[in-house]
Amino acid sequence: MKLTHDTPKKYGMFIDLDKCTGCGACMVACMSENNVPFRKDETDKRLSITWMRVYQLNNGQTFPKTEICFLPRPCQHCEGQHSGHSPCVSVCPATATDYDGQTGIVSQIYTRCFGCRYCMAACPYHVRLFNWYDPVWPEGMEKSLNPNISVRMRGVVEKCSFCFHRYQLAKERADYEGEEHLAEDAYQTACTQACPAKAIVFGDLNNPDHKVHQLAQPDNRNGGKPRAKNVFRLLEHLGTNPKVYYHSSKEWVRRLGDNDVTGRDKA
Repeated sequence: MKLTHDTPKKYGMFIDLDKCTGCGACMVACMSENNVPFRKDETDKRLSITWMRVYQLNNGQTFPKTEICFLPRPCQHCEGQHSGHSPCVSVCPATATDYDGQTGIVSQIYTRCFGCRYCMAACPYHVRLFNWYDPVWPEGMEKSLNPNISVRMRGVVEKCSFCFHRYQLAKERADYEGEEHLAEDAYQTACTQACPAKAIVFGDLNNPDHKVHQLAQPDNRNGGKPRAKNVFRLLEHLGTNPKVYYHSSKEWVRRLGDNDVTGRDKA
């Protein structure tokens, strides 16, 4: 099939937990790229805003049998049981969050959001965050804000967008240069490029030539479930059909991915 800009895409992510060192470079890159504000006191994590958050998991064993694993968690950009019926999209009364059928990305339109937070209640991954305060940056830092990203005001919900503005810029550039479709490296997220361990891979899950498709091996006839060995998605049993895939050689990590705390002592 000939690929064009009109060919439906399904952008997704593959994160290798065996490679992730928990350095936090993805978090820093995300905040810098997307003008994510931070508070002077970040000790209360309920009020902090972090589109990409890295969690530390453990196998529940005492030393010397203790094992840990770091798990980066962006928005999962769920497809839902039917294409476009993500949990958050289904409950938003203002269409402030929407599913883009052309890219598979779940967007957040801040000018429509009136802060009801229904989407936060519906999201099982806790990736949506509410702005309790107007954004404030240390003196001088406002000069380094990304001009391609709007700064969110108090009273709206925000989340990871897979750096959708980069897709828009890449598509415009490709159109101008007469390219029929986007190359794999033409559109990459900030966290993907920042990861020093190359643990994050991003691309079109519908394109067999993209590395993310080859690593995840999604079964599109079965809700995109991974066919690759030791690859899983978070909370698979809920049927949200997320587009972020994880790999771990440790069974206890894969169990925790589906919120199964039994058997964490297994290798």
